[in-house]
Amino acid sequence: MQVLPVAKDDRPEPQRFGQGFLRDAWWFAALSADVKPGEMDRHEIMGEPVLLGRTRAGEAYALRDVCPHRASPLAAGRMIKGPDGDEVVECPYHGWMFRTNGVCAHIPSLVAEQTEAMDVSRIRVRSYPVREQQGLIWIWMASDPRPTAAAPDHEPPTLNGVVGGSPKLVDRMDFDAHIDHAVVGLMDPAHGPYVHQQWWWRSSGSMHDKAKAFEPREYGFAMARHRPSSNSYAYKLLGGAPATEIQFRLPALRWEHIEVGPRQVLGLTCLTPIHEKKTRITQIFWSDHWAFTLLKPFIAMGGRAFLKQDGDMVNLQNEGLKYDPTLLWIDDADKQAKWYQQLKKEWAASRSEGRPFRNPVEATTLRWRS
Repeated sequence: MQVLPVAKDDRPEPQRFGQGFLRDAWWFAALSADVKPGEMDRHEIMGEPVLLGRTRAGEAYALRDVCPHRASPLAAGRMIKGPDGDEVVECPYHGWMFRTNGVCAHIPSLVAEQTEAMDVSRIRVRSYPVREQQGLIWIWMASDPRPTAAAPDHEPPTLNGVVGGSPKLVDRMDFDAHIDHAVVGLMDPAHGPYVHQQWWWRSSGSMHDKAKAFEPREYGFAMARHRPSSNSYAYKLLGGAPATEIQFRLPALRWEHIEVGPRQVLGLTCLTPIHEKKTRITQIFWSDHWAFTLLKPFIAMGGRAFLKQDGDMVNLQNEGLKYDPTLLWIDDADKQAKWYQQLKKEWAASRSEGRPFRNPVEATTLRWRS
């Protein structure tokens, strides 16, 4: 068995593990249903203040949530009709107006001759590209904050298994951890019998050897479709012969697509960095399976219990991380964590070198005991 410290790698490292964020990427921002027409919500993403809003006409948009005049949060203002009849964001402090593309539309305190002499359209707040699809809102966090920055060069993922209408379950929790540690915890296959011990899931007494086939996918990798392990009792609630595929994709998305005959379940986990020491976990489930109607309260309770157990373990882990230890990752149980670090490095390298992304993951079978 090979044992490797996290920090040791023969390729250039753009940042230490647990520091910095992956940019030029689509990050999950919110559910479409959470952003109402005419409303504006305040967010913090990667340490940046973000106004996420929707016009009354239904278009989602995102702006830096700081007025360039006196730094008031724009989201504390309101949406009104601007001087040209379009919808604008009005700052609550002095009424400066900004279009949803970030361009200043009007400064009320200017008298007529001042308005003629001053081109207010040269004043801008940062505008973030936004995509809305499958009931999800994605925000592009670019490395270049200038308005002239290049447009996104790829699109957010389109997910298989978004069935049954609106999500059946949604849960959120903030973890006191850098997103790197949250991601590695998400893909860790060996902690289940110790952190998640429930009669309906697994216990330390049910541990046995596992062997799963993995393959590269776009900006990530997947555990190829397979029958769930026999000691995963929750899958038995679905009946039949479920087959599941689990996929990870940069920057921080993990989803499990389960097929049970003609029925489907999709469980999507989105990690969004709030800042260096806090990460938001959003779990979303779609399904056309009867279990998500009849057993919804119990499934929701189980999902919440999972998140809380992971959150409690993150808090415990922080007690050790504050001493900045070197972390040891082993094959094969920690191979996905190694892949994550390699994927991030390749992402940064491909961007800095102006070349296509080359997935470092190779198809293989991993074995561990859990």
